[in-house]
Amino acid sequence: MAETAMMAANRYRLRAAAQQGQTAPRLVLDLLGQTDRLLGVILLFNTMVNAASAALAGVIGATLFGEDEWVLGAATLAVSFVILVFSEITPKVLGARYADQLAQVCAFVLKPLLTVARPVVSLTNLLVSGLLALMRLKPAEENHATRLSAEELRVLVLESGSFIPQKHRSILLNLFDLEDITVEDVMIPRGSIEAIDLSEPMGKIKTQISTCYHTRIPVYEGDWSSVVGILHHRRLLAALIEGELDHTALRERLAKPYFIPGNTPVYSQLQFFQENQQRIALVVDEYGEIEGLVTLEDIIEELIGKFTTTQPGAVGALAWSKNGSVLVDGTRSLRDLNRALGLDLPLEGPKTLNGLILEHFRDIPDGEVSIRVAGVTIEVVQTQDRMVKTARLFRPAPVED
Repeated sequence: MAETAMMAANRYRLRAAAQQGQTAPRLVLDLLGQTDRLLGVILLFNTMVNAASAALAGVIGATLFGEDEWVLGAATLAVSFVILVFSEITPKVLGARYADQLAQVCAFVLKPLLTVARPVVSLTNLLVSGLLALMRLKPAEENHATRLSAEELRVLVLESGSFIPQKHRSILLNLFDLEDITVEDVMIPRGSIEAIDLSEPMGKIKTQISTCYHTRIPVYEGDWSSVVGILHHRRLLAALIEGELDHTALRERLAKPYFIPGNTPVYSQLQFFQENQQRIALVVDEYGEIEGLVTLEDIIEELIGKFTTTQPGAVGALAWSKNGSVLVDGTRSLRDLNRALGLDLPLEGPKTLNGLILEHFRDIPDGEVSIRVAGVTIEVVQTQDRMVKTARLFRPAPVED
């Protein structure tokens, strides 16, 4: 029972209890830190007791019924049955079922036994080490054996049940995904970026600034290949109040643009934002062409979920209708669709629904056509400006085992 309970005990739960100052968990962890000696003392006394019980059964049988062969055979069978039921199966079942509690009780017995039998255990372990060396086997280090990978931590979070609230569990799982997500997965595509063109008349720029929802706005001159900087609304207050806002004043209040490659992992970009004291970056491809824009809020929303809901005209939450379909904007992220609708659309290539449709058709679809991707039927409803404006998705049929 002691052997099974000690090996099956939850070491992370014991560490948490030990950090709170509890003596028994600390004693268990100390014994588990020297597993070879722990197993040595347990098996030493276990073997002694089993051998003594077999010898004692033989003596009792011979004393009561004589020294015939059938007596020794019956005594052997009887003691084997007793050991199997009462000393092996039942104690080990109890040890496995109540491992954490029994391990703390057994530790108070095993610690003194280990102290008393240390010379014998050390000699036995020395012989075992020599045997392992001859077999070219090297025991794993304790710290390495108890170390968890990211996938194992994910499983722990998923199986935490009521110990971790659902919202916290979702944030932790999103945190594990940050290493696999790149900036391209969360950025705003270039076609959806609200920006200011310095080549436009000042009156049109003022109207755009006064109606703009965003705090920081990219500014370019002529086309996206000539990005001048990033404009913060707060820097324009004085000029707007005094009525002195012109192209020169606007250019003087621009901050230097911050460019990042599109294949940057989101987790690394979060660190870069912190180190460079930035909140917004323009995403470029391998040729230096601007692909989109990513903000600190975009990365935070990837962790905790959407929280920006006050933007005028913002697209509402996705949900299947009664007939099992949903109307979706073509610029919707495939990651958002998978998360909101429980789909499994591929994420390796295009990042938006429009890109996925165009990749499969290899052309801009003309009229109402449909395709099926990853079991999802996608019907093109409207095309505009060389892109799929709106599409209808149909809920995939459940897959039977």
